Amino acid sequence: MKKYIIIGGSKGIGKETAEILAAEGNEVIVFSRTPYEGPAHSIDWEEFDVLSDDWEDRMPDNIDGLVYSVGSINLKPFKGLKPEVFQADFQLQVMGAVKALQAASTNFNTNGIPSVVLYSTVAVQRGMPFHATVSASKGAIEGLTRAIASEWAPKARINCIAPSLTDTPLAGRLVSTPEKKAALGNNNPMKRIGEPTDVAEMTAFLLSDKASWITGQVIHIDGGQSVL
Repeated sequence: MKKYIIIGGSKGIGKETAEILAAEGNEVIVFSRTPYEGPAHSIDWEEFDVLSDDWEDRMPDNIDGLVYSVGSINLKPFKGLKPEVFQADFQLQVMGAVKALQAASTNFNTNGIPSVVLYSTVAVQRGMPFHATVSASKGAIEGLTRAIASEWAPKARINCIAPSLTDTPLAGRLVSTPEKKAALGNNNPMKRIGEPTDVAEMTAFLLSDKASWITGQVIHIDGGQSVL
């Protein structure tokens, strides 16, 4: 049994990942603002706000894996975006991850090779209108992934998943009706948007020993949208 930390694991991809890991017999601790609700397995929940709370003495010992599943989707024309919006997204998506990584790394299980998974977006590689704040923050996450992977190897691994639009609460207003969901899915080569399990299964794989020779990668789970 391994010990995994899921930050932002009460909803969407984070929750799905937590349940996959717990169902495999692992110990899972979810840190989030909203309570975890679902199959109990061995999932523990701790209330935590990455923007205001301090990690001091909050991370458990002997961590085998960490997932930072916190984000935002601000889709607005660049002309109307104030610098404060960029700063807020950067604090949430980049600095939140940095603080979590620094806190967790001091408590990594030294008897194994811990693994970390972060999240980017297909928009960083492809370039999409109205994605300026999202792409700026997630582009930083991709650079952070490669830099830390180089620094931590071979004692720990870190990878990044870059999904296309996925049916999660975060994207709720974009897929609020079957018509919207179908229209957006039609723009994808696979003719559907992603489901949380599509990304969660890859997350669980990257955390596992089956991925022991994978680090520093940005992996696109996007129905081919980044290249087709």
